[in-house]
Amino acid sequence: MIAQKLRILGLSTVMALGVAACASTDTKEATSASETMQTQTKMSVKVPALYEVHHDGRIYFFYDKALYQSFLKTGHTAYMVARIGAGPKGETLKFALTGEDKKKRSGIPSIDLIEGTVAPAQPFYGEMRMEGRIYVFSTLEDMNSVRKVGEAPYRFTEIGSGPKGETVVYVLNKTNKKHKPLELITEFKKQNNM
Repeated sequence: MIAQKLRILGLSTVMALGVAACASTDTKEATSASETMQTQTKMSVKVPALYEVHHDGRIYFFYDKALYQSFLKTGHTAYMVARIGAGPKGETLKFALTGEDKKKRSGIPSIDLIEGTVAPAQPFYGEMRMEGRIYVFSTLEDMNSVRKVGEAPYRFTEIGSGPKGETVVYVLNKTNKKHKPLELITEFKKQNNM
């Protein structure tokens, strides 16, 4: 009698575990479908500009121009997401957040742009401040390359033409290396109120 009760208890335990396993599989599929929808929604969002500052072993990213300009004046911004050691040379990546972003865990344009989950808008504008120079970009690919390598193979340089007398490096690529980047120069001056 006791052996029969133990068999029934064991069988019911196995059935309960089987049902629980099926339930968890269904939940995962539902999560995957919602993640797919979120990814598709993110891909339709375009980010028109990315600003980047290299300072003290950290790389700061901004998609909001007002936050970027405030950071250039004060060296600080209230809200950031940090990724320690995630930079190309082990730097800490710090993503500036707007007041609206501070409660989000996803959908932050600068993070999505760096991770490749959103495409940059066209035309794209990128600005990187590194080692006393200002690098200006028309493509995210060129910006990513300079971040990894530290130099631009194709460039047009203007010494002392930055807002505070910095050297400005207009980064070019194989498609535009033979022409002075007049549109990029104009956009840089517009972005920096010059």
